Amino acid sequence: MPISPKRALIVIDVQNEYFIGSLPIEYPPTERSLSNILLAMDTASASGIPVVIVQNSAPEESPIFAKGSDGWALHPLVASRSCQHYVEKMLPSAFSATDLMEWLTERQIDTLTVVGYMTHNCDASTINHAAHAGFKVEFLADASGSLSYKNQAGSASAEEIHRVFSVVFHSRFASVVSTKEWVDAVNVNQAIERDSIWRSYCRAHI
Repeated sequence: MPISPKRALIVIDVQNEYFIGSLPIEYPPTERSLSNILLAMDTASASGIPVVIVQNSAPEESPIFAKGSDGWALHPLVASRSCQHYVEKMLPSAFSATDLMEWLTERQIDTLTVVGYMTHNCDASTINHAAHAGFKVEFLADASGSLSYKNQAGSASAEEIHRVFSVVFHSRFASVVSTKEWVDAVNVNQAIERDSIWRSYCRAHI
């Protein structure tokens, strides 16, 4: 009989910078991802799943996430909801130079559900860190988001970045589902399976 997961919801960097600041999330639209983040938070609270709010901080002279600035502040709808733990970080992974690992271990959490921003940066770093540490990870693809990039390596749209990272997560690092699918699984206290590198590769070559 499958063991029921002991989850924690990790709400990463849902800060004004991504809404009204200098790094507006492009895909999925923030009105969709924010509503799903709030649904995940409300579902977790109603189900006894601890909520961890993570906030990214940068030095006061930084053009983004300068501590104390309007862009640094949590989105008010997230800030108004209760959480069981708060993590301030200055690196992409919510585990790096924070007490998150200790907090989760003390509560015997074995499954992390990740929402927030950005899919390809702080979400990816946290997901990979968690997977390497032995946690099972769930990623709610419609409760997160990306923006477009262009640099010496090339360019990619926000949709491309978000989609490709989601596909890669599900092949090895996290179970990627919609918020609705996650809510349904929570309601019956059921684990969500991820795929594998081998199966993902084989499907691409059928």
